[in-house]
Amino acid sequence: MIAEQIHAIWSRELKLAEFSDTDDFFDLGGHSLIMTQIQVAILTELGIEIPMDQLFRKSTVQQISEHIEAARSAA
Repeated sequence: MIAEQIHAIWSRELKLAEFSDTDDFFDLGGHSLIMTQIQVAILTELGIEIPMDQLFRKSTVQQISEHIEAARSAA
């Protein structure tokens, strides 16, 4: 569920119809401004705040989704 939501946000912000959850954000044409928009969208739509450094380190939909799931499990 989280991965689908993150994928939808990336798709909208990167303006891409198709890509894999394991594709790297930067390889898809992403840059810091788009990552900022993704960070705001995740907070607004999912109510989850992810620090920017984590978004840059976890640069795939899969990695970000796993990060969110792990954080929720630990809470």
